[in-house]
Amino acid sequence: MSKNTNNEFNIGGLIIRILVGALVVAITAFFTPGFRNTGGIFSLIIAAIVIGVLEYLLVTFTGLSASPFGKGVGGFIMTAVVLYVTGMLVSGLEISIIGALIGALVMGIVEAILPV
Repeated sequence: MSKNTNNEFNIGGLIIRILVGALVVAITAFFTPGFRNTGGIFSLIIAAIVIGVLEYLLVTFTGLSASPFGKGVGGFIMTAVVLYVTGMLVSGLEISIIGALIGALVMGIVEAILPV
């Protein structure tokens, strides 16, 4: 039997990353004013996917990390923008500008505990 290498697609790892991402979004929504989840678990999962895609695109096109503590103030602002855009794209997720800024800080703290 061949072992799974880093270059191969791993569906189990992807599902776990999405679920952990949804958990991070749920925790962030719970602790952040101006950041509400009204769509239940489905909108959390969609939000985790959208955040993952937006962060991937940011890293691909700019070369900068989109993690809140990854690149200092720039990473913090990029995370806030990603959260705000995610709120516009995902129905059931309401994120104000202030909510996105506070959410970026909360998300950074939560991701330090639960790395995505």
